[in-house]
Amino acid sequence: MKIKYYVGLGVALLLFSCKLYSQPTDAIEKEPYVIMLSMDGFRWDYPEKANTPNLDYIDQIGVRAQASIPCFPTKTFPNHYSMATGLYPDHHGIIFNKFYAPDLDRFYAIGNAEAVTDSSFYFGEPIWVTAEKQGVKSASYFWVGSEASHDGFYPTYYYNYDGSVPYENRIDGVMEWLTLPEEKRPHLIMWYLEEPDSKGHDVGPDHPEMVHMIEYLDSMVGVFYSKINKLDFANEINVIITSDHGMCAINSDRTNYIYDIVKKEWCKYIDGADPVYSIEANEGFYDSIYYHFSNTEHVKIWKKPEIPERLNFGDSPRIKDFVVVADSSWSLSKRKHKNEYSGGTHGFDNMNTDMHAIFYAYGPAFKKGYKHHAINNIDLYPLICEILGLKPAPVDGKLENTMEMLK
Repeated sequence: MKIKYYVGLGVALLLFSCKLYSQPTDAIEKEPYVIMLSMDGFRWDYPEKANTPNLDYIDQIGVRAQASIPCFPTKTFPNHYSMATGLYPDHHGIIFNKFYAPDLDRFYAIGNAEAVTDSSFYFGEPIWVTAEKQGVKSASYFWVGSEASHDGFYPTYYYNYDGSVPYENRIDGVMEWLTLPEEKRPHLIMWYLEEPDSKGHDVGPDHPEMVHMIEYLDSMVGVFYSKINKLDFANEINVIITSDHGMCAINSDRTNYIYDIVKKEWCKYIDGADPVYSIEANEGFYDSIYYHFSNTEHVKIWKKPEIPERLNFGDSPRIKDFVVVADSSWSLSKRKHKNEYSGGTHGFDNMNTDMHAIFYAYGPAFKKGYKHHAINNIDLYPLICEILGLKPAPVDGKLENTMEMLK
């Protein structure tokens, strides 16, 4: 059994002796709130690797799903936007963190502010737009897609991404929204933390430093819970804590290099990053690319029409001739770098359990102490619509996959 203790990080953690708020029977009929936090790269089993008293407490008072299963490819931007829209990347347009969009003749990249704020890259209706269209104020603290207009709508409150903002400040920013006068207060808030993804890339998911990071993030959850619980309308707030994907250990000894497999001049475009790419062939080299990848160990190549149906990836015109993905725990890079390192990455087949993420939820809409089977992250959009009483847009996610966790 895991020993529970409070992490000494100079922050106040919740006390297990705190009295659980009472939940009036009409809480849902009032004006419910949904706050969704994503901690990037928080693998489903990280709480078993560290002391996480605050997540453990939420497990007791709410719902914990076995996992949240990301969409393929298991990358950050595609999956955060899938959580927001209830659509597969194939349908919402953000197929990788970096890609060429032939329909626009333009490149998208997560570090390109002009692209990130351009609505023409994004399809579907994000949950904050659904809310705004139906008179529910929303807010976003760095959620993917919220800096771009959708049908002329933005969240009522949002920030342009700035990774230097301390996590404590982000908590305070969310609390500022929640302490606005009732008529100005958002009832849907989505906010984001970059960790433990960055640490996972640096050292890998099994390194001792990951334990410290997981426990630090758990302490942030405790601070957030404590502040929420002090609000006089805390019994109307539903909180979801989840992530976009997990993390898999890699090693420089287990690496294939694209330009050792095929020649650079054979490829017109290569989208993606280790361990998954989409490749467009230059004229005359389609068969050569397929042949050489097909005869390379520890990497899988699919022609676009032959991508397995279970991956829900292949209809978008932004997906190129081939999709290539490394085997689990193997890397696939364009070329060898001077500074090879071992650590972690993600992007693998979404049936690889190392890619699965956490899911916790509590509040008046959710059962107490309930263990739920794994869900798909596209199911979050219809779930939030149900809690807030919103009419959902057409999506790939299904409400029936999460209904058992609701009261």
